[in-house]
Amino acid sequence: MNIRRSAAALAAVALIGISAPAVAADSSPSPSGSPTLPSGLYGTTDPKYDGVWRQSLALLAQHTAGVRPAAKAVDWLTGQQCANGAFASFRADTSRACDSKVVVDTNSTAAAVQALAALGGHGATTGKAVSWLKSVQNADGGWGYTPGGPSDTNSTSVVVGALTAVGEKPEAVRKGGKSPYDALLEFALPCSGDAAGAGAFAYQPDKKGTLAANADATAAGVVAALGQGLAAKAASGDGNGGGDRCSDSGKAGPARAAANGAAYLARAVGKDGYLTSVLPGATDQPDYGNTADAVVALAAQGGAATAQKPLQWLEKHSEAWAKQSGPAAYAQLVFAARATGTDPRDFGGIDLVERLNATGPAPQAAVAKDKEGATDVAKGNSGHAVWWAAGILLVVVIAVGLMLSRGRGDKVRQP
Repeated sequence: MNIRRSAAALAAVALIGISAPAVAADSSPSPSGSPTLPSGLYGTTDPKYDGVWRQSLALLAQHTAGVRPAAKAVDWLTGQQCANGAFASFRADTSRACDSKVVVDTNSTAAAVQALAALGGHGATTGKAVSWLKSVQNADGGWGYTPGGPSDTNSTSVVVGALTAVGEKPEAVRKGGKSPYDALLEFALPCSGDAAGAGAFAYQPDKKGTLAANADATAAGVVAALGQGLAAKAASGDGNGGGDRCSDSGKAGPARAAANGAAYLARAVGKDGYLTSVLPGATDQPDYGNTADAVVALAAQGGAATAQKPLQWLEKHSEAWAKQSGPAAYAQLVFAARATGTDPRDFGGIDLVERLNATGPAPQAAVAKDKEGATDVAKGNSGHAVWWAAGILLVVVIAVGLMLSRGRGDKVRQP
């Protein structure tokens, strides 16, 4: 799969009657040819099913790389919000109020919250969005892709990331006495039983209540169980365990589920360095996006060292995929670089930040951070530095002109 929410999007297909090919990655052809795209939007393909998602990832990735996004790109994202606080995948006409025909979803909403919270200055927008997310929490503590849909690991995880981004404690957000972590634990496979899927997270139970290991859901579940979001940071030191160890001993809490999930991912990438696609007809084909998510999950749980094999594989093999897939793919690779302490401007010889920036409106500036964490503009700063320089130059030119003029005048007056 090319984007992390593919599993959730495919679940929505059955729920809202959308054909599966249309809910694909950013690289999928437009179902209506070449649509006229908003100038503030990242990516060149039809945004109908992933506009808010890819925009949110792009803005968040730029922020983590020290880039200040274009104002119109941020405005486009905030303009997609409905009056009730929710976001849909894409609204072509934002002048019309959202009605029952606008299919809002938790994934787009939670991704937008993570991006806007990171950028800062959007408290009203994120506050309304989080209030809406809380209002559609399921009785098991989790979230489905759309309001009222059965909870799944991916949707619950992206919402956990949104809650954390705005300073909420996920364990305190409850419905019917259940928190998001209670829901995630219900999707976690034990270490006993199927050795291949031991410790993994399932996307959601099947009709018989059976859990099946899902690598995409596992990567999401590990990060969420650690209380982090899309742009997760690496664990310090040796992390909270890792390697390929899976254990049912001790307390069956989020920390244990995260460690077990990371153990599953470590085994899955141990042989070849990448995860394989589960899409029909994609036998033994690498899943670049899921592998990038696995890098983030492994680093968040066990530290950057535990993610080196899949990271190195991505550095060697992901260029063509990212170029075809667009901004969300570049963002996922930026997140993988961030989680492992890798320079996103030299990712296997590729400048991911430059490539990402090129998929949308030019960013305002690059932002540098001092030792105290304060931000300062390294260049650009809306042109202020340029105007100061120009003003100083003008003063110098005038002063020199006056001096030359006085000199010439003195010479004329000399006898």
